[in-house]
Amino acid sequence: MKMTRREMFKLSGLGMAATVGLSGTTMSGLVSAGQTKTRNRQTHNIEKLYHGVCYYPELWPAEDIDRDIQEMLKLGINVVRMGEFTWSTTEPVQGKINLDFFIMVMDKFHAAGIDVVMCTPTATPPVWLSYGHPERCFKDENGVIMSHGARQHISYEHPEVRKACFTIIKAMAKAFGQHPALLAWQIDNEMKAHVAEDFSDAAILNWHKWLKNRFGRIEKLNEAWGTHMWSQHYQTFEQVPAPVKTPFLHNASLITAYKLFCRESITDFMREQSDILQQYSSAPVTHNDNPAFSINHERSMEALDFASFDAYPSSKQWAALVFRSDLYRSAIAGRPFWLMETSVAHNGWLGNHHTNHPKGFLAAESVLIYSLGGEGFSYWLWRQQRTGAELPHSAIMSSWFQPSVGYSEVQQVNEVRKQLEPLLINSKVQGAKIAITYSDHARAMLETEGFDKRKDFPSRYRDVVAMWQANIMELGYHRDVRFENAALDGLQVLITPAMPYVSEDFLQRTLSFVENGGVWLVGPLTGTRDKEHTVPTTAGLGLLDKFAGVHTEFVVPLTDTGSKGTAFGITAELSGWCAAMQAKSGTQVIGQIDDGVVAQRAFITQRKMGKGHVVVLGAQPFGDKAQAMVDALLTHCIKLAGVTGKFEVSKGTIVAPRMDKNGKPFWIMVNMDGEGGSVKVPAGSVDALSGKKLTASKITIPAYDWRAIYPKV
Repeated sequence: MKMTRREMFKLSGLGMAATVGLSGTTMSGLVSAGQTKTRNRQTHNIEKLYHGVCYYPELWPAEDIDRDIQEMLKLGINVVRMGEFTWSTTEPVQGKINLDFFIMVMDKFHAAGIDVVMCTPTATPPVWLSYGHPERCFKDENGVIMSHGARQHISYEHPEVRKACFTIIKAMAKAFGQHPALLAWQIDNEMKAHVAEDFSDAAILNWHKWLKNRFGRIEKLNEAWGTHMWSQHYQTFEQVPAPVKTPFLHNASLITAYKLFCRESITDFMREQSDILQQYSSAPVTHNDNPAFSINHERSMEALDFASFDAYPSSKQWAALVFRSDLYRSAIAGRPFWLMETSVAHNGWLGNHHTNHPKGFLAAESVLIYSLGGEGFSYWLWRQQRTGAELPHSAIMSSWFQPSVGYSEVQQVNEVRKQLEPLLINSKVQGAKIAITYSDHARAMLETEGFDKRKDFPSRYRDVVAMWQANIMELGYHRDVRFENAALDGLQVLITPAMPYVSEDFLQRTLSFVENGGVWLVGPLTGTRDKEHTVPTTAGLGLLDKFAGVHTEFVVPLTDTGSKGTAFGITAELSGWCAAMQAKSGTQVIGQIDDGVVAQRAFITQRKMGKGHVVVLGAQPFGDKAQAMVDALLTHCIKLAGVTGKFEVSKGTIVAPRMDKNGKPFWIMVNMDGEGGSVKVPAGSVDALSGKKLTASKITIPAYDWRAIYPKV
């Protein structure tokens, strides 16, 4: 049965007044990912597993290229990425562009049957663009102007910089766009990995334009931000400062808005690059992202045809690979992702290096990526840098062109790829029933107003999202991490932690999800701020109070107070900011605060709505009993939603459930912690590689090894 917005909000008790503006801008005043121009993407089935490497022919003698190609073919390398740092090579003098060298290189790779991902070179502008022009360079909040010599030192807000960028991109698109070796384009390289918000004069000029576009009239900004506080009131948009250094602190609304502006602007720059490429080429476009980068990740996907990311974990940090796979697999529906950069043995830069990977880890990493939805697995880099800032970084070949310590591991990856490819082509990862919300707006807010500090709790937004993702993973369930504006199709449980502003659009979609049988678990801090980073004046959790059927009496920090709460027969200390609630009629109290300043209030509530439920966790369990309480809560929500498909798998081993083109399910199981593991399998299951029926009910998987089965259903 379909319901109107009026009926849905009436059911929740919000009333129609709350729906005003639902059809307009919702998240942050900028155009949300769901409202930007939609790319014409086609659903893409994997027909080949790509095994790649980042290649820099411009740094070595041209006669080495043929030798490189022959060595790559021995290793099963079937794609190279290049071009991201080549601007000074291809345009040594402004306006004098010569791309003949790279056409020659692409010709050679095409002849060898190796595809090319070509990058736009905007991460490392040549010296002629910035020399004598400090106004074109990035400036930080302390007024320090970045110098030429590293990368990302330029201000993409400056019109002359953008003009130069678009000129070289257009030339490359024309020269390479129809080349038979071209597989895909990569925009820039690790956008905003080394710098965050730009405070250059050009950026501040664009900031004022952005504010005017967002608010229309300065009176609306003043009202929204409460600028009579500390006499911050403005008469014109030009008077609104960027959040540079002040004696104390800026207005929270201003700080968050500036982050949103900068992160929106850089995704616009990405979109403009992509649009130029598409004028001259039909090859798909990507960007090597990372949740740490200072961009609007969700909005950036509107510039791309498929998602990719970089990851350089040590063997102890393998869980980061699972988190990023779960995030980027969901980023662009119907398209597999790529791991565009990872180290063959260890990461490294001047004065630093990571621990060398143990034998077998790289192959396990590749199995994990491919099985969780990756189409490409690529290394940084082919040949160890002989100059520059990353001299200690591992590579497949040494500077003196001998196999590195990681060479044999790359050989192992290729053997694994050849075994996996027949299983994975024309198949897909099964849809997850559980997802965790990732919000770029929430990230900006929580960078402005950080988490309550406490030992052993993540201090960064992405780590909080990863913590909840890991909780689901450890319970044995397949899961997604979905952007705030993503569809909720196929889900039965949605977990939304640490999202201070819950937009009316998000609330409307979630209400529909709950009405149709979903369970929405609202995590700590969610709902505690309004759109402009202000405190709600209607209720402690804003619209969520009525939605969840609670009265939030207090929002108070419990860190180091010793306050405890009890739920599911478990008593644990509570920490961080707590929404201490009173349940209204029809709402159950699942967890109650036992003592302290907010004793006898609820910190976990549950309300039935239609066929589903809204569950609110108002405070973070802490201490020895915390994980037991969180696991009990998650298990409760999962059972409430009727989710099936729990894997009986030992810690440190991952199960990737997939479906072949005929709808037949199969599992890829890989041990990632190096301790070995086991997975319980249905009786009568069949080994997917040998075709033999399994007699044991439990499969033992050695350290960094993997198995594939067709489970008996």
